[in-house]
Amino acid sequence: MKNLAILIPAYNESSTIEKVVNDTKRVIETIPDASVYVYDNNSDDDTAQLAAKAGAIVKHEYVRGKGAVIRRMFREIEAHVYIMIDADDTYPVEAIPEMYHRVVDKKVDMVVGDRLSSTYFQENKRPFHNAGNSIVKFLINHLFDTNIKDILTGYRAFSYRFVKTFPVLSKGFEIETEMSIHAAETNMFVENQVIEYRDRPEGSESKLDTYGDGMRVILKIWNLFRIYHTLAFFGTISGILTIISLITFCLRVFIPYRKTGLVANMPTLVVSMIVLLIAIVSLFSGLILDAIQSQEKMNFEYRLIDAEQRIDE
Repeated sequence: MKNLAILIPAYNESSTIEKVVNDTKRVIETIPDASVYVYDNNSDDDTAQLAAKAGAIVKHEYVRGKGAVIRRMFREIEAHVYIMIDADDTYPVEAIPEMYHRVVDKKVDMVVGDRLSSTYFQENKRPFHNAGNSIVKFLINHLFDTNIKDILTGYRAFSYRFVKTFPVLSKGFEIETEMSIHAAETNMFVENQVIEYRDRPEGSESKLDTYGDGMRVILKIWNLFRIYHTLAFFGTISGILTIISLITFCLRVFIPYRKTGLVANMPTLVVSMIVLLIAIVSLFSGLILDAIQSQEKMNFEYRLIDAEQRIDE
């Protein structure tokens, strides 16, 4: 098992990959048994060849998508500490030693490279990205009761137990959102580390689809909230449906009945009772799924124990 694995997912990054690999190798010279892995995501250019020329260990994931690459990296590489950095030369490799020591010395499970607290909003030239980062940060920190400063950063350090217990479900750029929520919901030890951010160098193009990937991130947050907070999710639906049912019943059935003694809107009565029934079903669905989720959290603790035992072996 390696001591430190630097993981660089790369897709069509021929203009920057050599510099990122060379800079990374330079800063990890003092860290024993450290290796740089570049995972080429079926690039159309010579990213893989240039990475190998620079001295990286090059591996391949032919299914395109950042989630697919990270799934492959996490499955294949065995290391005590993992640091993931993008291949676009927007992150400072000088932060690697501090990230590494946070995991080793303080037993941090995920170190988040926080761009938003430094130069991101000045350096990034895509205004919708700035707004999107702020919205996602607000939603996750409030819905999942955490304090991660930069949800969508691609610069992170991980412990062995995080990597080997993280179920990668996403296919694309929403993977960072999934990591952040997983850490929050499994009580992983997370720290923020402020880093300097610089915009992509000239000739390097972002693969991020502002609107498409942004929508996928929002849907991922919605879906993970449903999975992790089933009672709150279905309870909210139940409450809304109950209010609709009672208001409709009172206005269209009960009040007219008090005045005339007749049920003049029978279809409305039937519909309001059906909506109330759906509300009750939704509430009990949330209660049942919440019990299942509680059991899953207990099972996850056992998986953490297994991961920690594998480190000691």
